[in-house]
Amino acid sequence: MLRVEARTTLGAGFTLDAVLEAPAGSCLALAGPSGAGKSTLLRIAAGLLRPAHGSVTCGDEVWLDTQTDRELAPEQRRCGYVFQDYALFGHMTAWQNVAYGLRGGGRGERRRRAVELLERFGIGALADARPRTLSGGERQRVALARALARKPRALLLDEPLSALDARTRASASRELAHVLRDSGVPALLVTHDFTEAAVLGDRVAVIDGGRIVQQGTAGELAASPASAFVADFTGAVVLTGVAHAGPGDLTVVQLDGGGTATSTDRRTGPVALSVHPWEIALEPAGTHVEGSMQNRLEAEVLTVTQVGNRVRVGLGAPQPLVAEITSAALGELHLAAGVRVVATWKATATRLVNL
Repeated sequence: MLRVEARTTLGAGFTLDAVLEAPAGSCLALAGPSGAGKSTLLRIAAGLLRPAHGSVTCGDEVWLDTQTDRELAPEQRRCGYVFQDYALFGHMTAWQNVAYGLRGGGRGERRRRAVELLERFGIGALADARPRTLSGGERQRVALARALARKPRALLLDEPLSALDARTRASASRELAHVLRDSGVPALLVTHDFTEAAVLGDRVAVIDGGRIVQQGTAGELAASPASAFVADFTGAVVLTGVAHAGPGDLTVVQLDGGGTATSTDRRTGPVALSVHPWEIALEPAGTHVEGSMQNRLEAEVLTVTQVGNRVRVGLGAPQPLVAEITSAALGELHLAAGVRVVATWKATATRLVNL
């Protein structure tokens, strides 16, 4: 297991206070916005930054303990680090980049071992290519092969997909997820993208303002966010208002700006309401379809964006909404900017969380 504990104050009074644990053979995705402290924790794990107070352990090895003043240099920690831009040596071939981290054996032996790693990633034929001639996905695979060349005790990955274009990112993320699960060592990955964290991480830790605000599987975080920030970060629509007891077991929320919504969650007082875009259906304005949709808000279509086989519809209401519908529904509703609609969703799909 890789365990990182750090308490330190950085510039402008920013305080980092977090504890992370990644079991062997699993990946912990540390996700959050820019400036939340993600890369700082990664650098502390790698030995590139020393916190005022903290410790880093990997298995039975102590890499850092500020209480006893024990600190291993980065090169002694045997961790594979994949940088955001991959940091490949431009004057070296792919196999030479991989072999850079190998120890022992002559040039021929190191080349053989490096090419074996490249072949594991399906790019053995590119062993003699230089980084500038490789695609983004190919460079990523070279960087991963180099990180694994030293047989690391842990893998550290800093936004490993951010340098890829959207077309390459999907296939590269699937390959990376397979590598992480196959490596057998603990992996700590940082990203600002919750979807990426959900694909790559066995568990996700959401960080904000230097503190871990919630941990769990991606499904747990999306289904039961602990706060409005987590709900928004996982891609949910977040509305604010004041909750009070409603009929039966329902809670009614008087929404800021106008309108009401109901939920099966029990809360009173100021709350944030979260609902996923795919839970929101759209109806033409002036119609009412009988059914179980207890929440109804009038809105105006602002944007219509095709995303794969789904369509994201931005809506102007007292508070902004986003609905995700099928292409067929788009055609049936004749949606375009300026069209009036009614956004509907179930009370059971409505989560109430702390502001």
